[in-house]
Amino acid sequence: MATEREAPSADRERLGLQADCAGCFGLCCVALPFAASADFAVDKDAGTPCANLQADFRCGIHAGLRERGFAGCTVFDCFGAGQKVSQVTFGGQNWRQAPHTARRMFEVFPVMRQLHELLWYVTEALALPSARPVRGDLRRALEEVERLTRGSAESLAELDVAALRNDVNALLLRASELARAGVTGRKRNHRGADLVGARLKGANLRGANLRGACLIAADLTDADLRAADLTGADLRNADLSGADLTGALFLTQPQLDAAKGDARTKLRRALTRPAHWRPPATAPSGAAG
Repeated sequence: MATEREAPSADRERLGLQADCAGCFGLCCVALPFAASADFAVDKDAGTPCANLQADFRCGIHAGLRERGFAGCTVFDCFGAGQKVSQVTFGGQNWRQAPHTARRMFEVFPVMRQLHELLWYVTEALALPSARPVRGDLRRALEEVERLTRGSAESLAELDVAALRNDVNALLLRASELARAGVTGRKRNHRGADLVGARLKGANLRGANLRGACLIAADLTDADLRAADLTGADLRNADLSGADLTGALFLTQPQLDAAKGDARTKLRRALTRPAHWRPPATAPSGAAG
């Protein structure tokens, strides 16, 4: 049976965990660095505006990012951190009109992004009925991380995010164990495994631990990933065609956007089938119906 879960939408809406680029000052296009690679067409240093960033903080090539060599931009999600820093931490001051805010704003954005990502994971865990034994601890963690997101720019810059992540991840791992305990049979443990290009077509990975696994270009065609923990798994160019992800744990939209799939890939309702995935096969013209 696929892992059942409740809808975390109410918490996420309240916490503002969906990116709103209209309320952000293009922070992901400035604060973060990237290197020329399959994901980015050019090099860019941290704190330097991308050449495609317009005066209104919008991307000038947004509609053609993949075609122009910026696939990495299409799979990035700030989980709402951009507008939080722009509108709450800095009270609507933007770094162009108030240059003195730029350095600190760009320093705080990656911190806020990690905090909002943690909030997303905790809301995901809270939605798992099987995680009820740790729900109180998860709720307290949610409240604490939310409190930190509303701190000053100075307090955010000084925050020990690594220590916080370790504490919260222990709770998330416990929630994962509780959810996967309901899966019968042998459950594979590939936590942190190097599975680049692995041939896993049709593999039974139900209830598997794939936290932090490197699955770049892996063949997961028709694989059973129900109740598999995919926290932080690198799915870039992994082939999910026909795979069953309906009960996958902690699977994010950016992970899906970085992968390949088709119309047969099974997803739970909260996730969106990426537009670049293969369309369903059509019968040749004139073929019998």
